[in-house]
Amino acid sequence: MDPLETDRKEKNGFPVAFAAGACVVLVLAAGLVLLTRSTTQTRRTAAIERLPFGPQEQAYAQHIQFQDIQMAQSSNLLNQEFIYVAGTISNDGDRGVRALEATFEFHDQFNQVILRETQRLITRNAQPLAAREHRDFQFTLEHIPSGWNRQYPSIRVTGLVLQ
Repeated sequence: MDPLETDRKEKNGFPVAFAAGACVVLVLAAGLVLLTRSTTQTRRTAAIERLPFGPQEQAYAQHIQFQDIQMAQSSNLLNQEFIYVAGTISNDGDRGVRALEATFEFHDQFNQVILRETQRLITRNAQPLAAREHRDFQFTLEHIPSGWNRQYPSIRVTGLVLQ
């Protein structure tokens, strides 16, 4: 085979391989953008739709207890740290809870709040938490400030939908 002909075939194959690689990169980038948008939209929607917390819900909140709180720290391949918070919610009252929102406050060494995170621990779509029952919960935090004192957060009920 002629060396010039071999060189031409290699040159003709290079643009095709480059174009295929560029298409793969574009598809991955588009998927990442779509995933980021849907996650951001879900968080915005959840932030806007706060659960009610009027006088009736505030009075009932004393019957909601958080027990066996556990935390674990992990990191992913990109060296980003995550904190997992888990525990048990107990409903010591006489009414069922259809939805529950709680605020977790993380403090610094001076006991000042450096992160306030509100989580929906029982959603309206989930099975209600009946009176005198308990249920486990878990959520992940992606961004904890470096000044965090490494202590458990304070937890308080900030939204309730009762049965």
